[in-house]
Amino acid sequence: MREPYTQLYIHLVWATWDRMPVLTEALRPRIYGCIREQCEMLNAKLIAIGGTDNHLHTLVRIPSTVAVAALVKQMKGASSHLVNHELGVSDAFKWQGAYAAFSVSKSLGPAVRSYILRQAEHHREGTTEKDLEIAWVEKEPGE
Repeated sequence: MREPYTQLYIHLVWATWDRMPVLTEALRPRIYGCIREQCEMLNAKLIAIGGTDNHLHTLVRIPSTVAVAALVKQMKGASSHLVNHELGVSDAFKWQGAYAAFSVSKSLGPAVRSYILRQAEHHREGTTEKDLEIAWVEKEPGE
């Protein structure tokens, strides 16, 4: 084998600054498109993206050459720049500095994808997965 073969699936969650409800229906497609472009630039595959007015989720397959932190920095930075400098949003837009990242096995990928794509429904109906809706991770005991 000449190149590494990996199946690195990461479920990422992050929120708007102070969880402000600024991810409007009109903004989301543009932001999601920007995030997709950033993934493609890094040779990562965006499998799913979805969210609500104050946070979003992604499922990404990343190559072995990309660190999770670098991917998130690129996605958040480019999308924030888009909103502030190209879409003419009057209020300054920014993401929270923190994010949550969960490794996902290939076999669970379809379930995670479905969960992400149905974010609005889950929040409307109160069927969210508490552990997947945080935008920060507290240290585990002993860390």
